[in-house]
Parts: sequence; structure tokens; C-alpha cells
Amino acid sequence: MIKENLGHRIDGWIHTLFPFLFWRALNPDLLTVLGTVIAGASGLAFASGELRLGGILLLFGGFFDLVDGVVARHFGISTRFGAFLDSSLDRVVDILAMVGLLAWFVDLGQPEWAAICAWILVATVLTSYAKARAELIIERIPGGLLERGERVGLLIIGSLTGWLSPVLVILALGSSVTVGQRFLYAYREMHRLDREERAAACEEAKDTP
Repeated sequence: MIKENLGHRIDGWIHTLFPFLFWRALNPDLLTVLGTVIAGASGLAFASGELRLGGILLLFGGFFDLVDGVVARHFGISTRFGAFLDSSLDRVVDILAMVGLLAWFVDLGQPEWAAICAWILVATVLTSYAKARAELIIERIPGGLLERGERVGLLIIGSLTGWLSPVLVILALGSSVTVGQRFLYAYREMHRLDREERAAACEEAKDTP
């Protein structure tokens, strides 16, 4: 939701706040990998019960994830593989962070919170998969209530402030709503395409002598 509304302004903000990123050409794929390593380490921190450390790692890793595309566009070195790599490694971070929290709750003997983490993990993966799969057929899928930026941002806030429990509930509900929104949009658009194809086939059949 935030990305759809403000995404077009991010490049300008990054240029203004972090001009040193554009002094010389940086490898955006390297920035992507570095951000993944840092943010992915949050999973180990969460599994060890180091919630604030996990939040800090997610925050710093998220910075690299935010600027890699801006750097690539600035220097005119954007590639299809770079976009693929960025999206794929985002899933790695999402999974590692939530698996770390799940393991922590299991270690604490709190299966109900571990189950919520599993719920969030499934919804998160399904959210991204639904978009990728649907956009093979239709032009685009709207972001929905909670895109990745909102999910990671909420998790950072929850882990740094000590309000992790309510944040996890929000993530579970919000991610589920987002999955539902994407499925509903895909259902409507794909059925529209099916109807148009059937109508075109009928018209073609009528015109055939």
C-alpha cells in the first residue's frame, strides 16, 4: 500500500538523504546480497531471543534492499536478473526472520505464538507467490493491505519496542487479508479474460462459413 502510493518518490528521497551512494557506480546486486546477509541474520537473533538485535539487523538490511534499485536506476545498470535476485532474496529474509521467531516461541514453550508465526510465514509466502503467478496471466496485481515494506516495518517496530505480540497479531490478520485481496482480484480479472476469450471464439465461429 505504501509502495503503491509513495514508491515514485523514493528515488528522490534516497538521492537527497544519501548522496554518497551516487559518488561512484556501485554494484546493485552486491548491495542486494549484502542486505540479505545482514537482514537474514535477524533470524538467528530472533531464535536466540535477541529481539532488539533482530530488529536492528532487519533495519540495516532493509536499507540496502531499499537503495539497490535506486542505485541501479541512477547509473543506468538495471537488469532483469537484478530484479529477479532482489525479489527472490526478499523471500529468503522473510522466511528466515519468521522461522527465527517461531523457533524462539517453541523454545519458550509457547505453541500458540509459534502457530501464529507459522500462519504469518504461510501467508507471507502465499502473498508473494500469488502475485508472481497471477502476473503471468494478467498485467498486474495491486499490492493490497500489507505489502512487504509494511510487514518488515511492523516487525522492526515490534521487536525494537517490545510490542512484538500485538504486531504479530496484526501481521497475521493483515497478511491474510492481503492474500484474500490478491486472490479476489485475480479471480475477477481471470474470469473476465475467460469471458472475453469465449466471446471472441463465439464471434469467430459465427463468422466461419
